[in-house]
Amino acid sequence: MKKLLITEKPSVAMEFAKVLKLGNNRKNGYIENENWVITWCVGHLVTMSYPEKYDEKLKFWRLDTLPFIPKEFKYEVIPQVEKQFEIIKGLLKREDIDTIYVGTDSGREGEYIYRLVDQMIGIENKTKKRVWIDSQTEEEILRGIKEAKDLSEYDSLSNSAYLRAKEDYLIGINFSRLLSIIYGKKLAQTINEEKSGISIGRVMTCVLRNDSN
Repeated sequence: MKKLLITEKPSVAMEFAKVLKLGNNRKNGYIENENWVITWCVGHLVTMSYPEKYDEKLKFWRLDTLPFIPKEFKYEVIPQVEKQFEIIKGLLKREDIDTIYVGTDSGREGEYIYRLVDQMIGIENKTKKRVWIDSQTEEEILRGIKEAKDLSEYDSLSNSAYLRAKEDYLIGINFSRLLSIIYGKKLAQTINEEKSGISIGRVMTCVLRNDSN
């Protein structure tokens, strides 16, 4: 059986591969030898769905559809990185891999990036461990792998990451739509544009305007 390690960025994967002596065995989206498979995300691979994925009518920005607060949040693979997601999915489901080492960045966002991938794929019957390192030196990487804890020990950090993302999403979607509906036309007139949207919140990708009719 082999072990799989997944990082947040390709450059970090290369550092792990160097330390674990995987050589030049690079494939399409991963590196492999007789003991290890190393693959990588390219930042976020999965994102929260826009309101119109819940209901097509929510594509249009109207006061009577606010606030938008779904009972269950929907997620989807980001189209631009779908190819790498499918590569990772195939690797994580391989029968000859029994242990997954999560080597995404040590922090809330890194935890969130992997958990979304895990959630979308639905990985079962495999041991999952978290590699938590402070640098990418050989000594630190080897220590991180040796001392890797069960992924479940980081569930609180994962819960925090999900909560933060949902908060950003709800604030961005609702307040951006509300203020755009109320003040968008006046702002557009001021800056001599046909239409204008007002973006509120930390994550602006959640609040791109579609229509305000």
